[in-house]
Amino acid sequence: MNSREVVIRTLNHQPVPRVPRDLWIAPGLEAGNAEAVAEIQIRFPSDLIAPEISPPPVRRSAGKSSKSNEFTDAWDCAWETPSEGAAPQLKFSPLANGKKAADYRLPLELLDPGRFAKVGPSCAQTHRFVLAESETRPFDRLRFLRGESTLVELARGTKEIRTLLGRLHEFFCKELELWADTEVDGVTLRDDWGADDSLLIAPEMWREIFKPLYRDYCKILHAKDKFVFFRSSGNIFDILGDLIKDGVDAVHADFHLNNIEKLAKRFRGRVTFWGNTDPQALRGDLPALKESVLQTRRALDFGSGGVIAQCAWEPGVPLTAVAAVFEQWLIPLPMHG
Repeated sequence: MNSREVVIRTLNHQPVPRVPRDLWIAPGLEAGNAEAVAEIQIRFPSDLIAPEISPPPVRRSAGKSSKSNEFTDAWDCAWETPSEGAAPQLKFSPLANGKKAADYRLPLELLDPGRFAKVGPSCAQTHRFVLAESETRPFDRLRFLRGESTLVELARGTKEIRTLLGRLHEFFCKELELWADTEVDGVTLRDDWGADDSLLIAPEMWREIFKPLYRDYCKILHAKDKFVFFRSSGNIFDILGDLIKDGVDAVHADFHLNNIEKLAKRFRGRVTFWGNTDPQALRGDLPALKESVLQTRRALDFGSGGVIAQCAWEPGVPLTAVAAVFEQWLIPLPMHG
Protein backbone atom coordinates (compact mmCIF):
# COMPACT_ATOMS: atom_id res chain seq x y z
CA MET A 1 0.00 0.00 0.00
CA ASN A 2 1.63 3.25 -1.12
CA SER A 3 1.41 6.66 0.56
CA ARG A 4 -1.50 7.88 -1.52
CA GLU A 5 -3.54 4.77 -0.75
CA VAL A 6 -2.83 5.07 2.98
CA VAL A 7 -4.07 8.67 3.03
CA ILE A 8 -7.18 7.93 0.98
CA ARG A 9 -8.13 4.98 3.19
CA THR A 10 -7.56 7.20 6.22
CA LEU A 11 -9.90 9.86 4.83
CA ASN A 12 -12.49 7.19 4.09
CA HIS A 13 -12.21 5.82 7.67
CA GLN A 14 -10.99 2.43 6.51
CA PRO A 15 -8.39 0.17 8.18
CA VAL A 16 -4.80 1.31 7.59
CA PRO A 17 -1.44 -0.30 8.46
CA ARG A 18 -0.20 2.97 10.00
CA VAL A 19 -1.22 6.59 10.47
CA PRO A 20 -0.08 8.78 7.54
CA ARG A 21 2.50 11.49 8.24
CA ASP A 22 2.55 15.18 7.30
CA LEU A 23 5.64 17.25 8.13
CA TRP A 24 5.52 21.04 7.70
CA ILE A 25 8.90 22.78 7.53
CA ALA A 26 8.93 26.51 8.29
CA PRO A 27 10.21 28.75 5.47
CA GLY A 28 13.92 29.42 5.87
CA LEU A 29 14.52 26.57 8.33
CA GLU A 30 15.86 24.12 5.77
CA ALA A 31 18.65 26.45 4.61
CA GLY A 32 20.47 26.24 7.93
CA ASN A 33 19.44 22.68 8.82
CA ALA A 34 19.84 20.78 5.55
CA GLU A 35 21.32 17.63 7.10
CA ALA A 36 18.72 17.42 9.85
CA VAL A 37 15.85 17.96 7.39
CA ALA A 38 17.27 15.30 5.05
CA GLU A 39 17.54 12.85 7.95
CA ILE A 40 13.91 13.33 8.98
CA GLN A 41 12.66 13.07 5.40
CA ILE A 42 14.49 9.76 5.00
CA ARG A 43 13.40 8.30 8.34
CA PHE A 44 9.82 9.60 8.27
CA PRO A 45 8.85 10.62 4.72
CA SER A 46 5.66 12.65 4.45
CA ASP A 47 2.70 10.98 2.79
CA LEU A 48 1.29 14.31 1.58
CA ILE A 49 2.97 16.54 -0.99
CA ALA A 50 2.13 19.84 -2.68
CA PRO A 51 1.70 20.03 -6.46
CA GLU A 52 3.88 22.20 -8.67
CA ILE A 53 2.18 25.42 -9.75
CA SER A 54 3.54 28.43 -11.61
CA PRO A 55 3.75 31.82 -9.87
CA PRO A 56 1.37 34.56 -11.04
CA PRO A 57 2.46 36.01 -14.40
CA VAL A 58 1.99 39.55 -13.08
CA ARG A 59 3.10 40.80 -9.68
CA ARG A 60 1.80 43.93 -8.03
CA SER A 61 4.08 46.79 -7.15
CA ALA A 62 2.07 48.81 -4.62
CA GLY A 63 3.58 48.76 -1.16
CA LYS A 64 6.73 46.87 -2.16
CA SER A 65 9.83 47.45 -0.10
CA SER A 66 13.54 47.11 -0.65
CA LYS A 67 13.87 45.40 2.74
CA SER A 68 14.39 41.65 2.53
CA ASN A 69 11.91 40.97 5.33
CA GLU A 70 9.03 42.88 3.72
CA PHE A 71 6.84 41.92 0.78
CA THR A 72 3.52 42.71 -0.88
CA ASP A 73 1.29 39.80 -1.83
CA ALA A 74 -0.82 39.42 -4.96
CA TRP A 75 -3.73 41.15 -3.19
CA ASP A 76 -1.79 44.38 -2.45
CA CYS A 77 -1.49 43.52 1.25
CA ALA A 78 1.94 44.41 2.67
CA TRP A 79 3.66 42.10 5.17
CA GLU A 80 6.73 42.05 7.37
CA THR A 81 8.54 38.98 8.70
CA PRO A 82 9.98 39.97 12.09
CA SER A 83 12.55 37.14 12.18
CA GLU A 84 13.62 34.14 10.16
CA GLY A 85 10.96 31.43 10.24
CA ALA A 86 8.44 33.64 12.07
CA ALA A 87 4.92 34.20 10.75
CA PRO A 88 4.58 37.37 8.59
CA GLN A 89 2.78 40.30 10.19
CA LEU A 90 0.26 42.41 8.26
CA LYS A 91 1.46 46.00 7.79
CA PHE A 92 -0.85 47.46 5.14
CA SER A 93 -4.50 46.78 4.21
CA PRO A 94 -5.40 48.25 0.81
CA LEU A 95 -9.10 48.73 1.64
CA ALA A 96 -8.73 50.21 5.11
CA ASN A 97 -9.88 53.71 5.99
CA GLY A 98 -13.14 53.59 4.04
CA LYS A 99 -11.80 52.82 0.59
CA LYS A 100 -14.47 51.52 -1.80
CA ALA A 101 -14.63 47.75 -2.20
CA ALA A 102 -16.22 48.09 -5.65
CA ASP A 103 -13.10 49.87 -6.93
CA TYR A 104 -10.69 47.19 -5.77
CA ARG A 105 -8.97 45.18 -8.50
CA LEU A 106 -8.97 41.49 -7.68
CA PRO A 107 -5.77 39.57 -8.59
CA LEU A 108 -7.28 37.83 -11.59
CA GLU A 109 -3.78 36.77 -12.64
CA LEU A 110 -4.08 34.07 -9.99
CA LEU A 111 -6.90 32.55 -12.06
CA ASP A 112 -4.82 32.22 -15.22
CA PRO A 113 -5.28 28.57 -16.31
CA GLY A 114 -1.66 28.55 -17.47
CA ARG A 115 -0.55 28.62 -13.84
CA PHE A 116 -1.94 25.11 -13.41
CA ALA A 117 -0.15 23.55 -16.41
CA LYS A 118 2.51 21.84 -14.27
CA VAL A 119 0.05 20.38 -11.78
CA GLY A 120 -0.81 17.29 -13.82
CA PRO A 121 2.79 16.24 -14.56
CA SER A 122 3.81 16.77 -10.93
CA CYS A 123 0.93 14.58 -9.76
CA ALA A 124 1.89 11.83 -12.22
CA GLN A 125 5.43 11.70 -10.87
CA THR A 126 4.57 10.79 -7.29
CA HIS A 127 2.92 7.97 -5.36
CA ARG A 128 2.09 10.33 -2.52
CA PHE A 129 -1.21 12.11 -1.84
CA VAL A 130 -1.15 15.48 -3.65
CA LEU A 131 -2.71 18.26 -1.58
CA ALA A 132 -3.09 21.75 -3.05
CA GLU A 133 -3.12 24.93 -0.95
CA SER A 134 -5.81 27.24 -2.35
CA GLU A 135 -6.25 30.99 -1.97
CA THR A 136 -9.68 30.34 -0.46
CA ARG A 137 -9.92 31.99 2.96
CA PRO A 138 -12.87 34.44 2.94
CA PHE A 139 -12.67 35.61 6.56
CA ASP A 140 -8.91 36.04 6.59
CA ARG A 141 -8.86 37.86 3.27
CA LEU A 142 -11.60 40.21 4.43
CA ARG A 143 -9.49 41.15 7.43
CA PHE A 144 -6.29 41.44 5.42
CA LEU A 145 -7.95 43.78 2.90
CA ARG A 146 -10.26 45.76 5.17
CA GLY A 147 -8.16 46.00 8.30
CA GLU A 148 -9.30 46.60 11.87
CA SER A 149 -12.85 47.63 10.93
CA THR A 150 -13.74 44.18 9.55
CA LEU A 151 -15.43 42.72 12.63
CA VAL A 152 -17.46 45.85 13.26
CA GLU A 153 -18.59 45.99 9.62
CA LEU A 154 -19.56 42.31 9.70
CA ALA A 155 -21.67 42.91 12.80
CA ARG A 156 -23.38 45.89 11.17
CA GLY A 157 -23.75 44.18 7.80
CA THR A 158 -22.46 47.22 5.90
CA LYS A 159 -22.81 47.46 2.15
CA GLU A 160 -19.04 47.67 1.74
CA ILE A 161 -18.36 44.43 3.59
CA ARG A 162 -21.18 42.61 1.77
CA THR A 163 -19.88 43.81 -1.59
CA LEU A 164 -16.32 42.77 -0.83
CA LEU A 165 -17.30 39.36 0.54
CA GLY A 166 -19.46 38.70 -2.50
CA ARG A 167 -16.60 39.51 -4.86
CA LEU A 168 -14.19 37.37 -2.86
CA HIS A 169 -16.59 34.42 -2.85
CA GLU A 170 -16.98 34.58 -6.62
CA PHE A 171 -13.19 34.68 -7.00
CA PHE A 172 -12.66 31.72 -4.67
CA CYS A 173 -15.29 29.63 -6.44
CA LYS A 174 -13.51 30.19 -9.74
CA GLU A 175 -10.16 29.25 -8.24
CA LEU A 176 -11.56 26.05 -6.74
CA GLU A 177 -13.10 25.11 -10.07
CA LEU A 178 -9.61 25.36 -11.59
CA TRP A 179 -8.18 23.12 -8.88
CA ALA A 180 -11.09 20.68 -9.23
CA ASP A 181 -10.20 20.20 -12.91
CA THR A 182 -6.62 19.15 -12.07
CA GLU A 183 -5.25 15.79 -10.95
CA VAL A 184 -4.69 16.72 -7.30
CA ASP A 185 -6.20 14.46 -4.66
CA GLY A 186 -7.31 17.20 -2.30
CA VAL A 187 -7.48 20.95 -1.77
CA THR A 188 -6.97 22.96 1.42
CA LEU A 189 -9.25 25.81 2.47
CA ARG A 190 -8.07 28.06 5.27
CA ASP A 191 -9.44 30.62 7.73
CA ASP A 192 -8.11 31.41 11.18
CA TRP A 193 -11.35 31.44 13.15
CA GLY A 194 -10.35 30.78 16.71
CA ALA A 195 -8.82 32.44 19.72
CA ASP A 196 -7.47 30.20 22.49
CA ASP A 197 -10.89 29.71 24.09
CA SER A 198 -13.55 30.68 21.54
CA LEU A 199 -14.36 31.88 18.02
CA LEU A 200 -13.44 35.38 16.89
CA ILE A 201 -17.09 35.99 15.97
CA ALA A 202 -20.34 34.61 17.36
CA PRO A 203 -21.20 31.13 16.06
CA GLU A 204 -24.60 32.44 14.95
CA MET A 205 -22.93 35.08 12.75
CA TRP A 206 -20.59 32.45 11.34
CA ARG A 207 -23.50 30.20 10.39
CA GLU A 208 -25.43 33.05 8.78
CA ILE A 209 -22.59 34.58 6.75
CA PHE A 210 -19.84 32.02 6.21
CA LYS A 211 -21.36 28.55 6.45
CA PRO A 212 -23.08 28.87 3.03
CA LEU A 213 -19.75 29.87 1.47
CA TYR A 214 -17.97 26.77 2.72
CA ARG A 215 -20.86 24.65 1.54
CA ASP A 216 -20.35 26.02 -1.99
CA TYR A 217 -16.61 25.35 -1.85
CA CYS A 218 -17.10 21.75 -0.74
CA LYS A 219 -19.69 21.13 -3.47
CA ILE A 220 -17.30 22.37 -6.16
CA LEU A 221 -14.50 20.07 -5.01
CA HIS A 222 -16.63 17.01 -4.22
CA ALA A 223 -18.24 17.23 -7.66
CA LYS A 224 -14.82 16.32 -9.08
CA ASP A 225 -14.01 13.75 -6.36
CA LYS A 226 -11.50 15.92 -4.50
CA PHE A 227 -11.07 15.68 -0.74
CA VAL A 228 -11.61 18.91 1.18
CA PHE A 229 -9.08 19.84 3.87
CA PHE A 230 -9.65 22.76 6.21
CA ARG A 231 -7.02 24.55 8.28
CA SER A 232 -7.61 26.99 11.12
CA SER A 233 -6.00 28.22 14.29
CA GLY A 234 -7.47 28.43 17.76
CA ASN A 235 -10.51 26.76 19.29
CA ILE A 236 -13.12 26.01 16.62
CA PHE A 237 -15.16 23.44 18.55
CA ASP A 238 -18.38 25.46 18.16
CA ILE A 239 -18.34 25.25 14.35
CA LEU A 240 -16.59 21.93 13.79
CA GLY A 241 -19.88 20.09 13.39
CA ASP A 242 -21.02 22.66 10.82
CA LEU A 243 -17.82 22.29 8.81
CA ILE A 244 -18.30 18.54 8.75
CA LYS A 245 -21.91 18.89 7.58
CA ASP A 246 -20.77 21.31 4.88
CA GLY A 247 -18.49 18.58 3.52
CA VAL A 248 -15.03 19.09 5.03
CA ASP A 249 -13.16 15.77 5.04
CA ALA A 250 -10.13 16.65 7.18
CA VAL A 251 -9.62 19.41 9.75
CA HIS A 252 -6.40 20.88 11.10
CA ALA A 253 -6.78 23.09 14.15
CA ASP A 254 -5.19 23.69 17.54
CA PHE A 255 -6.70 20.54 19.01
CA HIS A 256 -4.46 20.83 22.09
CA LEU A 257 -6.67 23.78 23.13
CA ASN A 258 -9.61 21.37 23.41
CA ASN A 259 -10.27 18.21 25.35
CA ILE A 260 -9.11 15.65 22.80
CA GLU A 261 -11.23 12.90 24.33
CA LYS A 262 -14.31 15.12 24.04
CA LEU A 263 -13.49 15.87 20.40
CA ALA A 264 -13.00 12.19 19.65
CA LYS A 265 -16.25 11.16 21.34
CA ARG A 266 -18.26 13.65 19.30
CA PHE A 267 -16.52 13.68 15.92
CA ARG A 268 -14.39 10.55 15.45
CA GLY A 269 -15.62 8.65 12.43
CA ARG A 270 -17.16 11.79 10.93
CA VAL A 271 -14.02 13.71 10.03
CA THR A 272 -10.30 13.05 9.76
CA PHE A 273 -8.26 14.83 12.42
CA TRP A 274 -5.32 16.30 10.50
CA GLY A 275 -2.79 16.72 13.31
CA ASN A 276 -1.63 18.52 15.24
CA THR A 277 1.23 18.46 17.74
CA ASP A 278 1.15 21.03 20.55
CA PRO A 279 3.83 23.60 19.60
CA GLN A 280 4.64 24.18 23.27
CA ALA A 281 5.17 20.47 23.83
CA LEU A 282 7.59 20.42 20.88
CA ARG A 283 9.77 22.90 22.75
CA GLY A 284 9.52 21.10 26.09
CA ASP A 285 11.10 17.94 27.47
CA LEU A 286 10.82 14.72 25.48
CA PRO A 287 8.85 12.65 28.05
CA ALA A 288 6.09 15.27 28.14
CA LEU A 289 6.08 15.51 24.35
CA LYS A 290 5.77 11.75 23.96
CA GLU A 291 2.91 11.63 26.45
CA SER A 292 1.14 14.44 24.57
CA VAL A 293 1.32 12.47 21.32
CA LEU A 294 0.22 9.25 23.01
CA GLN A 295 -2.77 11.03 24.56
CA THR A 296 -3.87 12.04 21.06
CA ARG A 297 -3.28 8.54 19.73
CA ARG A 298 -5.25 6.87 22.51
CA ALA A 299 -8.22 9.10 21.67
CA LEU A 300 -8.07 8.92 17.88
CA ASP A 301 -5.94 6.05 16.57
CA PHE A 302 -8.04 2.91 16.33
CA GLY A 303 -6.32 1.62 13.18
CA SER A 304 -9.42 2.50 11.17
CA GLY A 305 -8.39 5.81 9.65
CA GLY A 306 -9.58 9.22 10.66
CA VAL A 307 -6.26 10.72 11.80
CA ILE A 308 -3.16 12.13 10.09
CA ALA A 309 -0.01 12.70 12.15
CA GLN A 310 1.03 16.28 11.45
CA CYS A 311 4.02 18.05 12.92
CA ALA A 312 5.21 21.62 12.28
CA TRP A 313 8.99 22.04 12.37
CA GLU A 314 9.62 25.65 13.29
CA PRO A 315 12.69 27.58 14.48
CA GLY A 316 13.64 26.53 17.99
CA VAL A 317 12.23 23.00 17.63
CA PRO A 318 15.05 20.42 17.77
CA LEU A 319 15.42 17.46 15.44
CA THR A 320 14.99 15.09 18.38
CA ALA A 321 11.51 16.50 19.08
CA VAL A 322 10.30 16.03 15.49
CA ALA A 323 11.71 12.50 15.40
CA ALA A 324 10.06 11.71 18.75
CA VAL A 325 6.64 12.77 17.44
CA PHE A 326 6.71 10.42 14.46
CA GLU A 327 8.26 7.60 16.50
CA GLN A 328 5.33 7.79 18.94
CA TRP A 329 2.88 7.39 16.07
CA LEU A 330 4.53 4.09 15.13
CA ILE A 331 4.82 2.26 18.47
CA PRO A 332 2.23 -0.46 19.15
CA LEU A 333 -0.73 0.62 21.27
CA PRO A 334 -2.86 -1.66 23.45
CA MET A 335 -6.05 -2.81 21.74
CA HIS A 336 -9.00 -0.48 22.34
CA GLY A 337 -11.82 -1.95 24.32
